[in-house]
Amino acid sequence: MRTVNETLPQQEAGFLVSSRQWPVLAHRMHRMTQQNLPLAEHLARITPDTAPWRTGPLSNIAARLLLAAHHALTTPLDQPLPTGPRVSTTAARSRSTTAVPDRTTPKQPAPVRPAVPAHRQQTAPAARHARGR
Repeated sequence: MRTVNETLPQQEAGFLVSSRQWPVLAHRMHRMTQQNLPLAEHLARITPDTAPWRTGPLSNIAARLLLAAHHALTTPLDQPLPTGPRVSTTAARSRSTTAVPDRTTPKQPAPVRPAVPAHRQQTAPAARHARGR
């Protein structure tokens, strides 16, 4: 929490610390410090006044800041921060309504065999007997 307060302005630090997702971010930051990663440098990437998370309605500024903080903590310093949410292509395909349908033929079920012993099964029609002619 100290690093967040030192790196971010007071209002933004307050948004992060008071959010429901704060424990997840705090855990990520703790792991980064254990791995001797430059936590302050990662967080400093979201402080510019031109940061994309600053644009938009004030009603969801905390959600945008959380997403930006997550991206800042999980994106290597030598790569630019994503400007939108990351998309899992696998998840997107699984939920897509326009995905190409599976054209493979469905597997045919195995034929059902009667539960009658083999010596009782009828293999040919019964012979007809002519009576009394």
